[in-house]
Amino acid sequence: MTNAAGSSLQEQFPQRATVWQLRTCRLNLPWRPLLMGILNVTPDSFSDGGRYANTSAAVEQARDLIAQGADLLDIGGESTRPYAEPVSAQEELRRVIPVVEAICQETDIPVSIDTSKAAVAQAAIAAGAEVINDVTGLEGDPEMIPLAAETGAGVCAMHMQGRPQTMQDNPAYDHVVAEIETYLAARRDALLDTGIEPAKICLDPGIGFGKTHQHNLDLLAGCGVFHRLGMPLLVGHSRKGFIGKLLGDAKADRTAGTIGVSVALATQAVQILRVHDVRPVREALRLFEATGGLDGHAVSLE
Repeated sequence: MTNAAGSSLQEQFPQRATVWQLRTCRLNLPWRPLLMGILNVTPDSFSDGGRYANTSAAVEQARDLIAQGADLLDIGGESTRPYAEPVSAQEELRRVIPVVEAICQETDIPVSIDTSKAAVAQAAIAAGAEVINDVTGLEGDPEMIPLAAETGAGVCAMHMQGRPQTMQDNPAYDHVVAEIETYLAARRDALLDTGIEPAKICLDPGIGFGKTHQHNLDLLAGCGVFHRLGMPLLVGHSRKGFIGKLLGDAKADRTAGTIGVSVALATQAVQILRVHDVRPVREALRLFEATGGLDGHAVSLE
């Protein structure tokens, strides 16, 4: 894509990361964002809680996300919606490990474990997971960083102000984009200092995690700034409350809103989008790219 001054994405974001090294495989990161399909094996997640709470339903949904074109799968067994109650490691293991085992046995699509507990991450990696996706920025469990370093898993460190039980009480920032860039830089450096390889680290600004609706919009508009950190960026905006707020209807279907944000993030060269609705987002991005939205010229079908 070119902007009004005629500069390309490469010129706008020269520090953009182009690879993410996972535990046993390497993801190349093209200009069109990769899509991480969301699989919540929980009874209480904000959007799809309870739909995939048993193993057979969860495995079937994972297959469907793969068929829709997911590049990765993110499997989680503990809701991190606002005011969600934590669950024990034993319960989280019961929910997710059979699903991780089943999916890793039948597909090569990389699996990410969405957890802040090292015991859950360890079991998921033993079952074949490639990535630890931790909403606490790998700060919530002192064993998480040593585990990541020892296993060589890819890691995604997210920003969250507070904890799910408190994060939406009164989130406050003076300059939200700058403050979160500072936090993510510190987490990157902390992970590097423990011996985790630079290519293994991905960063997430944490849309909806201790942010007001306006904070979320400011972050989404400013995501390109985070390329200065030199790591892949992952953004999870799918179906979140700010979409309903902006549309003026909290009960509105948020698929179209999710697609709109996804296209906007593609113009900022964000590498990975974490979404529920893989097929419509993929189709929108494919057409956006084909009509010149990413590199400034249309793709010929001839």
